[in-house]
Amino acid sequence: MTAKVVLLDSGGANLGSVQAAFARLGVEAPVTANVAAIRAATHVVLPGVGAAAVTMARLHENGLNLILPTLAQPLLGICVGMQVMYEYSEEGDTCCLGLLPGNIRRLPGGEGARVPHMGWNRLRPITSHPLLNGLDDAWMYFVHGYAASVGGQTLASCEHGEPFTAVVGSGRRFGVQFHPERSGAAGAHLLKNFLALR
Repeated sequence: MTAKVVLLDSGGANLGSVQAAFARLGVEAPVTANVAAIRAATHVVLPGVGAAAVTMARLHENGLNLILPTLAQPLLGICVGMQVMYEYSEEGDTCCLGLLPGNIRRLPGGEGARVPHMGWNRLRPITSHPLLNGLDDAWMYFVHGYAASVGGQTLASCEHGEPFTAVVGSGRRFGVQFHPERSGAAGAHLLKNFLALR
């Protein structure tokens, strides 16, 4: 079955680059807030760049906050898109979607760990999962000042001052703290793995 991907209109500045990443895989990924188009998709992506509060405001504005909890197909949150899948973010004291248990908090930083965390870092798989097939110790590109702690649904972690969740998964809900669209071959591989999920 050919994947039919939609990108949710979250207002993020990375919508175009995520769209281009899927285009390089030969997959169209229109940006939409249309309920019928979202329900007809085989795979749904929630991109995000910027602040959690701004992203949540956009999701409330176009009604996607009500649609997201009802989706049954694989869902992938990217960067802030992943963060707003949790219950709460310290960034802007923001109530989020509650699709994943837990909170997002500011990275502590420290010696050799400036905040925001910007640049390449290595994934540390915690458990085997099809989303991570072929990505053991892969390098991905990160830009963020907030993150989720490592927990029971963490599929892979990363370290910047302290360990944090780099990839999360619960049922058909997934999130990546890094930007696969800016992570070269490894990022493209992760998107291919996502498209293979059913």
